[in-house]
Amino acid sequence: MTGKHFILATAGHVDHGKSALVEALTGTDPERLPEEKARGITIDLGFAHLELSTLNLTFGVPPSGGPSAEPPKSGTPNGLTFNSQPSTFSCGIVDVPGHEDFVKNMVAGVGSIDLALLVVAADDGWMPQTEEHLQILTYLGVTRAVVALTKIDLVESNEAGVINSVREKLHATPIAESPVVPTSVVTGRGLDELKETLPRVLAETPTQRDIGKPRLPVDRVFTLRGVGTVVTGTLTGGALSRGQMVVIQPAGKPARIRTIQSHNRDVESSQPGTRTALNLVDVGIEDVRRGDVITLPELGATNDTLDVWLEKSSRLTDGKSLAKRPLKDGALVRVHHGSGQGSARIYFPDQKQLSPGERALAQLRFDSPVFAFLGDRFIVRDWAEQATLAGGVVLDADASRSNGRSERQRKFLARRAESWRDVAASVETQLKRDGVARRSSLLLKSRFSTAEIAGAVEKLAAKCDIIPAGELVADAGWWNAIRQRATTAIDGEHKAHSDHAGLPLSSLRTALGGELPLPEVFDALVADLCRTEFVPVGVAIKRATHRPALPPALQAAGAKLRAVLEDRPLDPPSRKELAQDAPTQQALRFLIQSGEAIEVNAELVMGAKAVAGATEIIRNYLREHHKATVSELRQALGTSRRVVVPLLEKLDRDGLTQRQGDQRVLRPQNISK
Repeated sequence: MTGKHFILATAGHVDHGKSALVEALTGTDPERLPEEKARGITIDLGFAHLELSTLNLTFGVPPSGGPSAEPPKSGTPNGLTFNSQPSTFSCGIVDVPGHEDFVKNMVAGVGSIDLALLVVAADDGWMPQTEEHLQILTYLGVTRAVVALTKIDLVESNEAGVINSVREKLHATPIAESPVVPTSVVTGRGLDELKETLPRVLAETPTQRDIGKPRLPVDRVFTLRGVGTVVTGTLTGGALSRGQMVVIQPAGKPARIRTIQSHNRDVESSQPGTRTALNLVDVGIEDVRRGDVITLPELGATNDTLDVWLEKSSRLTDGKSLAKRPLKDGALVRVHHGSGQGSARIYFPDQKQLSPGERALAQLRFDSPVFAFLGDRFIVRDWAEQATLAGGVVLDADASRSNGRSERQRKFLARRAESWRDVAASVETQLKRDGVARRSSLLLKSRFSTAEIAGAVEKLAAKCDIIPAGELVADAGWWNAIRQRATTAIDGEHKAHSDHAGLPLSSLRTALGGELPLPEVFDALVADLCRTEFVPVGVAIKRATHRPALPPALQAAGAKLRAVLEDRPLDPPSRKELAQDAPTQQALRFLIQSGEAIEVNAELVMGAKAVAGATEIIRNYLREHHKATVSELRQALGTSRRVVVPLLEKLDRDGLTQRQGDQRVLRPQNISK
């Protein structure tokens, strides 16, 4: 059998029978608090587990249960046919409170769900919290649901009318075509049908992806005697394993996982889409709370500013609820993200307010840092926690308050808002804005895997939209502009100082100024330049075709120096005698920098050809005689000690020869060369 993990959460108005339905399905009473028992309502999140199995049922009606459904196939019970590969569905159930005073707890439980079980009491019908919960599910991107019409035993005479009424309320919503199952926990009606409907919908529901970026939003914290601190939550984005080092965000506190449980079973690792309990080592109950995130240290840091795409439901048009009021620029609100909430102010770069049915770019400025990813969804409620005002998606998890209204950032956000689900578009928009990024940090805080990001980079590079540069990737337009600036600077140096070998790298770095956002960009740029038209020259860079030339004012002095060095190759005059005035000294420096002359030591300069010829004579002599004194080598060269001694010292430094007492020998690696 194949097993899949899903998270299912209830939703609906208070006293519509959510907890009773969960208990009827699972045998577990999700209400665990004494106050809940005393008041008869759910106050905080409750949890249960439901195992469903199927023989891969193929239903005679489509999963939508809509009007286009085909009639049941003959010869099969309830219009079902059976395929050969059975499946199991392990469902972690989160039961949420329905009372308006505890919507904040409801939101904490539905941030990472795969399927909603929307509960509507047949005798009450659609109620205020039914509507609010539906809007919350819509804001959070939930598109799959099953509607349980509870207490059907109270209105059996008007069952069709109640179902039609619910359908009308669901019209034009993402879950409009969800199956509606009449149920009664009193008579047991519909419970078996619900247990058949849930796996039917789950069979069409994708499991949560493992992108190698695990996050566990904490929804419960408690201690057990002899065990220590335990946190629970719905694991998303990746697996966590026993013994793994993690970090508690936003505090950044490190911790280690001692043990893991999922649905009261010890496991070595927990997978995305499962209810997970972690026993953390060296963590006190005061170190972690609901809303914190257990994640990996390498997945980036927190931030107190998010740039987002915000939406206010078009359903907020009737009545006099607080939710329908325009959301104004600068408003203080509560933002629910993951299992937590934080206070923030909303700022709109392009407008003064957000009215029902509108969408807009916005910036959330939190009082405290949050740990969010590109693509995360969130809920906005008013400061007094009386109404759900809006919902949205994170576009930039590392936003800055200083550039939130800048034209570049606004263009970036506008492009990203159109395609934040697409990894290639997300890579491209980031590089269009930033110019360049490290591969390791590119879309790190996003819902894309490393492999998906690498694939997008390869695809964009093949189209020449971006430029890979070692561990960096850059927008092609930005990179080519920086490259052109560097080229202009090098060519400018050649034109202004034709006698120089090239542009010093330090001067090139200065010329590029603040255009390089990362320190390693400079080395990557130089490497790229040297792969084509340029070459390094010591600590400088030049065009490969550039040949240094003496300026006209020094050409006569240069010609005189060349003549002297060619006329007396192994017996040149001293440097002081060779260059007696400023023009000749400048010309000599040029010959040395260009490689025409060799500075043997501070007092001796020889022509490059003379040094090469003398070196070859010394090499051959030592190969034949194995060793030689200074006097013997002087005679072989036909020169003086004034020349041969500093020349041999240079060859020692260069690694060709080495001194042994009063004699010279070839270094071993040069004997056969």
